[in-house]
Amino acid sequence: MASIIKRLHGPAQVSNAAATKYTAPAATKARIRHVHISNPSASAVTFTLSIGADAVALRLYDAYSVPANTDTATRGVIDHYWDVALEPAEIVQAFAGTNNILTLTIGGEERPLG
Repeated sequence: MASIIKRLHGPAQVSNAAATKYTAPAATKARIRHVHISNPSASAVTFTLSIGADAVALRLYDAYSVPANTDTATRGVIDHYWDVALEPAEIVQAFAGTNNILTLTIGGEERPLG
């Protein structure tokens, strides 16, 4: 079957506790293609994202500092383009150093198996 390009999560604020942001559906492989993080505040905020239940060994971002909105180079926006494969039922978790400041959007694709 063909892949379906879609928004996998968000845009939604990120809490300060690890929480599941996306679960690959059963009998479906998924790919994360784009992660967009925005920080509208005047202070840098850390961001952590993992594949699977949060653990140091599973983190793609580990306390990554997202610059403040006042940063002239980034304006508080981070865009990363990836190709990360997810197996059926695999999860993506994320959390921030400060509650409900960062906004996260994850884009990618899903390909039903069979």
